[in-house]
Amino acid sequence: MNPSDTYITSLDEVLWGSVMIGLIICIHGAGVIATLRLDRRLKRNSVRRSFLDGMGVLVVATLFLVLVHLFEVIVWGEFLWHKGAFGNRSLSIYYALMQYTTVSSSYVLPDRLRLLGGLIPLSGMLTVAWSTSVLFVLARPFVARYSGDEDAVSRSD
Repeated sequence: MNPSDTYITSLDEVLWGSVMIGLIICIHGAGVIATLRLDRRLKRNSVRRSFLDGMGVLVVATLFLVLVHLFEVIVWGEFLWHKGAFGNRSLSIYYALMQYTTVSSSYVLPDRLRLLGGLIPLSGMLTVAWSTSVLFVLARPFVARYSGDEDAVSRSD
């Protein structure tokens, strides 16, 4: 019999997984607020309010959210490394990135951390969905303005 066949999820895994998801959500919330503030500041400082200015603001906001996601991946990777899941930080962060983005990889967590292999992508799906909704909110006035829908422009601004 394979030792993995008799594995039972431990309370330790559940608690650490819950703490990590809570931490990732807090980090993401702070990142979302920072992104919205950055967007407002960039729009306020935009003199022309041209197509390129609007697109530039969306690109900057998107890149900022990507950096927030990368930081979250690093947090997961550092946690895995400190728990001894992999032999080095680089591999821990790589595994976290592959799980977070639901791409997966050929690497496997030790049995004692196996639940985290499902919780990392769950945190990624939740935060990517949140980022998508933020980008939708930020893009709506821009799309309305340049799509020719003047009524939508007045509703969005």
